[in-house]
Amino acid sequence: MATHVSKAVLVRLEALPGREDDVRSFLNQGLSIVEEEPKTVRWFGVQFGPSSFGIFDAFPDEDGRQAHLSGEVAKALGENTGVLFEKPIIEQLDVVAEKQPA
Repeated sequence: MATHVSKAVLVRLEALPGREDDVRSFLNQGLSIVEEEPKTVRWFGVQFGPSSFGIFDAFPDEDGRQAHLSGEVAKALGENTGVLFEKPIIEQLDVVAEKQPA
């Protein structure tokens, strides 16, 4: 049975001109990082439009979210701000309802 989630994070990334492929690669690399975070139980790298990307991840509790926000992906976001994308917009969300993976 999948782990129930109650907390989430939505990160919006706007690629700098010509860096769209690099942002896609950055998101793929982020996946391998979060696979090492046991309390990051859902993680998606998404593309909203030609140069707009995002990360949606979910956690069972606030401790999991805070561990993620102070972890390696957050560090990588900081290191790549102004290089691959504009300053990220980071929103902390509460999960109201979910359909768990099978």
